[in-house]
Formats: sequence, C-alpha cells, structure tokens
Amino acid sequence: MSKNSKNSWLWIPSLYYAEGIPYIVVMTVSVIMYKRLGISNTDIALYTSWLYLPWVIKPIWSPIVDILRTKRWWIVTMQLFIGAGFAGVALTIPVPDFFQYTLAFFWLLAFSSATHDIAADGFYMLGLTTHEQAWFVGVRSTFYRFAMITGQGLLIILAGYLEATTGLGSASLEVHSSPVSTEQSFIAPDSVKLESNYATLNKDELEVLYTPQKLVINTKRITPQEADSILNMANSWNQKHGHVTAETGTSVINSTDESSWWDHYIVEGLEKFLKDWFGPESEIISAKYAGNIGAVYFYLSGAPEQDQQVVVNFGRSSGEKSISLVSGERFVFTKDNWNIPAVGIIQLDPKLNKESSAVFTAQSGNITLAWSITFFILAAMFAGFFIYHRIVLPRPVEDGNHLVGNFRSLFKEFINTFVLFFKKKDIGYIITFLLLFRFAESQIVKLASPFLLDSQEAGGLALTTGEVGLVYGTIGLIALTIGGLLGGFLAAKQGLKYWLWPMAIAINLPDLVYVFLAYTQTDNFLWINIAVAIEQFGYGFGFTAYMLYMIYASEGNHKTAHYAITTAFMALGMMIPGMFSGWLQEIIGYKHFFIWVMIATIPPLILIKFTPIDADFGKKKEE
Repeated sequence: MSKNSKNSWLWIPSLYYAEGIPYIVVMTVSVIMYKRLGISNTDIALYTSWLYLPWVIKPIWSPIVDILRTKRWWIVTMQLFIGAGFAGVALTIPVPDFFQYTLAFFWLLAFSSATHDIAADGFYMLGLTTHEQAWFVGVRSTFYRFAMITGQGLLIILAGYLEATTGLGSASLEVHSSPVSTEQSFIAPDSVKLESNYATLNKDELEVLYTPQKLVINTKRITPQEADSILNMANSWNQKHGHVTAETGTSVINSTDESSWWDHYIVEGLEKFLKDWFGPESEIISAKYAGNIGAVYFYLSGAPEQDQQVVVNFGRSSGEKSISLVSGERFVFTKDNWNIPAVGIIQLDPKLNKESSAVFTAQSGNITLAWSITFFILAAMFAGFFIYHRIVLPRPVEDGNHLVGNFRSLFKEFINTFVLFFKKKDIGYIITFLLLFRFAESQIVKLASPFLLDSQEAGGLALTTGEVGLVYGTIGLIALTIGGLLGGFLAAKQGLKYWLWPMAIAINLPDLVYVFLAYTQTDNFLWINIAVAIEQFGYGFGFTAYMLYMIYASEGNHKTAHYAITTAFMALGMMIPGMFSGWLQEIIGYKHFFIWVMIATIPPLILIKFTPIDADFGKKKEE
C-alpha cells in the first residue's frame, strides 16, 4: 500500500461517517424526536418531507461548489455549519414555539449536509488515484453505514436512556372489568380528593401520583351520549388547565380560523369521504350503546422548577385489549398545574361482559432535556470533525480555486448537461421509474417510527424510544445492510434485468409485515424485531435495483452530473408521497394506512413490465 493510501485511512473513514450523520438525523431522528415531543403525524410527515428538498435541488447549486473556493474549504466549513445547526436544535427544543425554530435549524442542516455531500464526493475523486478510489469504495460505504447505525440506533437508544433517567419513576395501574362492581368509576375532576396522598405531596423528590390505585369498571353499558359527555368534559378540563398542549394532534404551523377555498371545497370534502369510507373501525361506541367508562387522575408530589415541564405518557402495556384508553395519552405538568389532576379516560368494549384486566403504565421524563443533550452531543461531535479534518485532509493540487471569469462557459455547459439528460432515449420511462419505484416505501419510512411509538389505543405498538432505536435503528439496519450486500453480489453475477423483478417484489411485498403488526398489535418484542428485519432486508435487497438503475440511466457523457440528477428525482420521489402520508394515516388509521401502502406497491410493479433495460447491464464481463 502506498504512503498516500496509508494517509487516506486518516480521513476517508471519518469523512464518510461525518457525511452520513446529518442526513440520517434530518430524515429519521427528527421524526422520532418530534413524535416524542407530541407533534401530530400529519405535521411530522409533511414538514420533515420538505427537508428532502435540498437533495432534490442539489444538482442546481453543485457547480457553485466547483467554481467557488476549494472542496476542502467547503467540507470543513459545512461541518462547522452542521455543528452550529445541531446546537441550534438543542437550544430551541425547550422553547414554547420549538417546532418552528427547530425546523428552521433542520433546514440549515439539510442544506449544509447536501452541500457537504457534493464537496466530499468531489474531494474523494481528487484526493485519490483511480485505483485508490476503487480500493476505498468499500471503506467509505462501510463507514456511511456506521453513521446510519449511529443515527438510527445508538442516538435513539441514548435519547431513550436519557428520557428514562432524567424523568420520574414509572407508575402502573391495574384496570379491571367486573359485572358485579358497584364502585364509582368516574368522578368529576373538580371533586377529586387528594387528601389521602398529602403525606407524599411536596416531597423533595418529585413523583407521579394517581388515584385510584386500582380502577374497577362495571361492564354495564351506557349510551353514546353519556360517553361523549364524559369525554368532552375530560378533554375540556385537561385543555383548560394546560395538561394538553396545542402540539398534540393539531397543526402548529400556519394555523388559522378561516379555511381557504382549497381547504373548504377540496381538503375537507376529501377528509370526510376518507373518514366515512376508510376511517378506523369504531370498536368502542356503536349507534345504540357504548362501553362503560372509568377515569384515572394524575398529579405530581410537588411543584416542578420554574420553566420545567414534566411530561407523562400513559397507555396500556399489557392485558385485555378490550379495555382501552380513549383520552389522555400525554399530559404536561408545570409549577402552575402540578396539583390539579389530569384526567385519563378508560373505556370498555361494549361486548365485554366478563371479568378481565389490563395494566396501564404512566412513564414520565424530561423529554426536552433528553433530546437537547442528544443534539448537544452531536454539535460537539461536529466541532471535533471540523477541527480534525481541518488538520488531516490533504491538499490535492487539483483542488484549487477556479476562476470566476469562467462562469459564463461553465453555466453554458451546466445547462447543456441538463438538456442532454432530458434528451436521453426513453427519458419518460426513466423519470417515471425514479419517481414511482419507491412509492410505497416513501410513505412507510415516515410512519414506521411513529407507529412503533404510538400507544396501542392509537393503533401503534407502544414501544419506548430506546426500543425503537434497537428495533428499527440496529436490528433493522443490520438486516438492511445484509440485504444490500446480497443484492449487489447477485446483480453483479447476472445483471440488473435478470434480478429486476425479484428485487421489485422484495422491496414491496415485505411491507405486509406492517399490516400484520397493525392488526395484531403484538406485545412480543421478538416478533416485532423479526417483522421489521424482514421488511428492512427486503428493502436493502430491492433497493439495489434502484441504485443500479440510476447508474444505468446516467450512462454516456456527463455521467457524474446525470447521476446527480437521478438522485434529485430519487429525493423528489421520496418527498412528495411522504408529505401527505401522515395526513392520510391520521384520517384512516394505521390498519387501513398500511393496506393503502400495499395498494401503492402495484404501480411500480406494473411499470417494470414496460421499463427498457439493456440485458447485459451490470453483468460481469468475461476477460
């Protein structure tokens, strides 16, 4: 190995590790963070999907990186900007309008990350010989994968650990159904007596308290009007006393009392149609009767510190699924409402007429502090990358400043590059393939983590943040990597055309595991891991076809620039479906949403039949 190759080990692994971190944080970690902070699925999917835009338009400003300054300068400068973006997110998470402010910093991170990608990939080609580029391609890919494991796995596990250790202890409530009980299971919140817990009130160490200690609900059915009255009373009480914030379940950006023409005639009509025909099935309330209702009342043992929020997440952890939480999944306590009870409403299925039980768990934590610490760690990491790469990155002679005087000719060549791409043979099929091949996956990717985190009553699996980090970010990512390696190995032997159909089926058919998980809502952690691993393995295997097709579509002159254009269409194909996926899921529920995802797998499968591909592309050529 040459001296230059030895020196390359000092910067290639760290450079591509640094390249992967901000992308995975912007695209995946942000989704989980916003879910834990109480943002609705509609807003999460819509606004985080817009963050794909810098990668969509990346080819437009990539010539600027070539024209102005050196690629080395762009790398270290963008790493400084990325570190500042992470620090900005960390500082604005605790503020009242955190969603707007953190999104602004995520936009900074997205543009800085996309620019960093351009500079790093260009620097890789300038800093190494052709032979060294081929030799290190596996190294750069491996460390980019390590970055994904760090972002989707270790960072999420860290945030979950911080949530658990910075919060208060968890509390478990047993709820029983009984045909013979005469206990009063609902009391108006302003009549709840807390005197029995005064011994623990105002302790130095905060605790989450609740009453009753065991809830027994009679199986006698009530009218829907009675059920609605109790639910409305509880919701109004929680909102009035600040236990439920505006961020939970409603749009927090550009909200207005007056709806536009588009909203009134198109969106509202479409929502009504979808709810009426495809909305979640109501298992609790029917036209004639409803299951009986009980209430649990939460409060704290003392007042939190000034500006401190204690968030309590409440939901069923085990037991009879006919006993459901219908209101009160998330409460916020401050120094102003710590001793005012927050109301959680639990309802029986009207068909339940025997003794049964379920266990509900209240978990509290300083979620804002946990995620702030996580992003401060990321900021410190990129401050280190900035210093390190400023020292160790080589200074290739080819990486010199370009003359701005050449801008006119460069601009003309830039426009010509785009023109030649859109003049390619079968360009219509190429663009349609790039936009639709991942149509189903682009919707799942935004809702998979919220589905795993959501309570069972909301249709989710009620996993903790740390468990999601293990399932989706570690086990799932390992399966994704294995699938990708196998796909690359097989495609290299027999070519893209031979494996296109199997790979298309592999990336789409395993989405069925989410239908299984949504309908069973299994508590078995092993089955959840197996299901996600199957889906991620199929995605890794099938995505090989997409990557090879982008290379195939870029063949000819201006190969590098045309490949950048295909990546822009890839990002656009992920952005647009992702934008409406959260809105659709909240209207029709997780069960019907994942069925819709399976329907969304049909167009790309039909498209493959008409997609022209050279039968020899990707095959290993005989010497």
